[in-house]
Amino acid sequence: MLDTSTQDSDALTQVLLSLRLDCVEYDRRTLRAPWAMAFPAQANAQFYFAAHGDCWLKVGDSAWLEVKQGDAVLLPRGTSHIIASSADVQTAHIPAHLHLSFSELSHPAGGPAGESESTHMLFCARFRFSLDAGHPLLAMMADVLRVGEIARRDPNVPMLLEAMEREITSERVGACGIAARIADVLAATTIRAWAECARSETFGLIAALRSPVAGKALAAIHADLAREWTVEGLAKVSGSSRTALNDAFRDAVGETPVRYIARLRMFQASEWISVRGMRVSVAADRLGYESEASFSRAYKRIMGRPPSAARAQRQQERS
Repeated sequence: MLDTSTQDSDALTQVLLSLRLDCVEYDRRTLRAPWAMAFPAQANAQFYFAAHGDCWLKVGDSAWLEVKQGDAVLLPRGTSHIIASSADVQTAHIPAHLHLSFSELSHPAGGPAGESESTHMLFCARFRFSLDAGHPLLAMMADVLRVGEIARRDPNVPMLLEAMEREITSERVGACGIAARIADVLAATTIRAWAECARSETFGLIAALRSPVAGKALAAIHADLAREWTVEGLAKVSGSSRTALNDAFRDAVGETPVRYIARLRMFQASEWISVRGMRVSVAADRLGYESEASFSRAYKRIMGRPPSAARAQRQQERS
């Protein structure tokens, strides 16, 4: 008898292995109430840990969420948000073009103060994913993942949160750097726990991984995206016929394997070009295109803009 839980786990593991995240900026902020800051949407994921004092978070047009002391939140797609000492404080808007570092925003209201009920200490981090924001795995995530909720599903999370609190509230050398490494693990653990829970859903990529046929093909695709996959080859991997694979893939994913692979490759190419600064010709060659022109046509058809626009955006952001 097929162990579907093992199959789900193996397929999910392969998909998550294609997801990498790096902490690109972090800082510890000491804030004296009242304070509130609004951040526009950004390419990087955002992470907040409330080391001392409760605070409030509003993501997009959603309702306010309370972030209790010792808890953390992850905004996987960098959705626009407000972080505040309370929900009724006048907000200071941070323009997108300023690209201020966290350290430049450490004391926006009243300056630092001694530890008291009106003082808050936040650890803030930005993460860069190895996937484009339009990637199916990131696109289906909620705008905000609450780490405290994940703690009920993963016994490692409370220990990580306690370790982070000790580092953030200490004055030891290198505390913020160590906290950033803990945040790396916390973010990855949160995403894994979310994915494991989301497998109970009946739609989307996670549900597709539960399919006995499509799940195996998806795992193979994500494990080796650069491979020149054919429907016949994927059918062999999934132990099915070409017709059965196409039907199962359409039912589970909503499109054919060929179309899914094409989109996934362009999401990867977008990350290479716009984040890593890879030359368009190199991305085209790495993905097996015979010419840069044919790659550019495929990229524009799927992404809605030429790859040169992604490269130009990166140069503008770095200027």
